[in-house]
This record gives sequence, structure tokens and C-alpha cells, in this order.
Amino acid sequence: MNYNQLSEFINSKMRMSHIYQPVMIKRLLESGGMSHQDEIAKAILQYDEAQLEYYVKITNNMVGRVLRNHGIVGKEKKRYVLPGYDDLTQSQVSKLISLCDSKIGEYIAKRGDKIWAHRNHASGYISGTIRYEVLKRARYRCELCGISAHIKALEVDHIIPRNNGGSDDISNLQALCYSCNAMKRDRDDTDFRGLKESYEHREDGCLFCEIDKERIIAENELSYAIRDKFPVTDLHTLIIPKRHVHNYFGLAQPEVNSTNSLIAGLKSELELRDKLITGFNIGMNNGQSAGQTIFHCHIHLVPRRDGDVENPRGGIRHFISGKGFY
Repeated sequence: MNYNQLSEFINSKMRMSHIYQPVMIKRLLESGGMSHQDEIAKAILQYDEAQLEYYVKITNNMVGRVLRNHGIVGKEKKRYVLPGYDDLTQSQVSKLISLCDSKIGEYIAKRGDKIWAHRNHASGYISGTIRYEVLKRARYRCELCGISAHIKALEVDHIIPRNNGGSDDISNLQALCYSCNAMKRDRDDTDFRGLKESYEHREDGCLFCEIDKERIIAENELSYAIRDKFPVTDLHTLIIPKRHVHNYFGLAQPEVNSTNSLIAGLKSELELRDKLITGFNIGMNNGQSAGQTIFHCHIHLVPRRDGDVENPRGGIRHFISGKGFY
């Protein structure tokens, strides 16, 4: 690769979805044509303002506050100062730096990778396939703050942490940017004890808690699906959380993920099974005044076909007579 070829690539052929390519080339040029992968990663990191913002928060709200309370450092607007620095000799400065290096080394040797565990709550291996599905479901945005993956790196997080009984099922996973993932541990004071058991809650006498297993056509960890006994159209399907919960508004986020996953899979399956299906109604009755008769949350997935009613305009607005035509 000569100068002209490299110059032409940078000027004309480079197709960029991020800054990574020119940063890597620049680093290689600056380091004599060869650079360790860690050094290239650090070079990219220099341009990541979002990660810089994260560590600015750490500096001000954690380490800076502690050292100021001890009188070790001071702050002048956005600058930190070390009082008495001018009275130190260069030899003393060098010895103090060595002491800091020693403390850093001791701590890393003692704790290892665990010192960065706050940056990755999804501890343990999550396969690339599952990670891709979680990020795709989130449209590559943080499911807490909404920031795009192009701005902040996204991590796959366990909604209910593993150490509190959370599973690796995709319904218990969410996409969080590294800032939200880190802050989740620091700020979330929810008592997760017993949450795992709560998903096992069933109510005696409930039709959907005591469902005939032979009726189940699809299921995952937290939800299942059956055909409706009184179908509105052919292949009318119900998606039901396994936990006894009165209506949709009582679902936990993993259960929302779980039911949505079944809905998406069943939609594709029904379309393959019946080529005449051209649309769907999705709905639920929440409360007696809304028509609910079985007080265990269930979501209707109703396949629609051209001509199944004379005039489909209005769709679910027809749940109140005369309101569908407008």
C-alpha cells in the first residue's frame, strides 16, 4: 500500500458509518505502521465524548467528593487542584506517584476484572445471537433513556439480575447504554427478593392458571399461547402470561417482553400457514367495563383477511357500536 493508494482510499473509497476507520489508520501512522489492538481501542476512546461524560460524573460525584471531604483536593469551577503541590520537591512528587501506582496495582491484583463489574451487569456469557435479538428488538436504542447505539455503546442487561434469580431467557434481557446500566445498580433500591417466586403465582379456579396443557400451541418462560375457544376469525389466538395477573397494566417488563415475543413469532407463523391473512387486530379487555370476563390478562391476536367483513374501516373502534365509521 503506497501513499497514492492510501490517500485515494481515505479521500474517495472509505465508506464511514463511524469515525473508527480513520482513527485506526491515524494511530498506525503515528506508531510507525504497527500498533497493539489495545492502543487502537484507546485512540478510538479519545473521541468518545459520551464515555468522557460518564467518567466526569464519576470524578465529580464519587472520587472528587470523597477527596474534597478529606481535604486532599480542592475545586475551582471545573478544575481540581492539589493544595500544597508547589511546596513538594520533584523527588517527593515522584515518590507519591509511585505510591499511587502501587495502590492501583494492589487493588487490581486483589479484585481483578471485578473492579469494572459496574460497567457490565449482564455478567456471564450471552451469545452473539441473543445479543443481536435483544438489540434489534430495542431498535438499537437504550430501553431506559432512548439514546442511540451510535452515540453510546449498548449493553445487554438482565432486568432481574442473575444473583437475584433472574434467568438468561430473552424476556429477562434488555438493551441499556453503559451509563444507564451503571446507574441502575447505584440508584435502583428495589428489593428483588421473592420476585422469582412471584412469577410462579397461580390462582385456584382460574381458567388460564389451570389451562389444559394440550391446548398450548406455543410458550416461553413467562407466557403461553392457545387458540380462542370462541374465535372471531379462523386461527384467533390468545397470548397469556403464566403468572396470575388481572390485566395488561399489571405485567412486569419481562412479561411484556415475553408476550411481545410470542405475538411476533405467532404472526409470522400464521402468515405462513394461511396466505389469505392480510392483517391483524391485537387487543385486550382491561376491566369489567371494558368487557373483560376472565380476570387473568390475555391478549387477542386476531388474523384478518380481505373481505372477512363488508367494511373493515375503523377496526377496533367497533368495540363501541357506531364508533367505527368516521
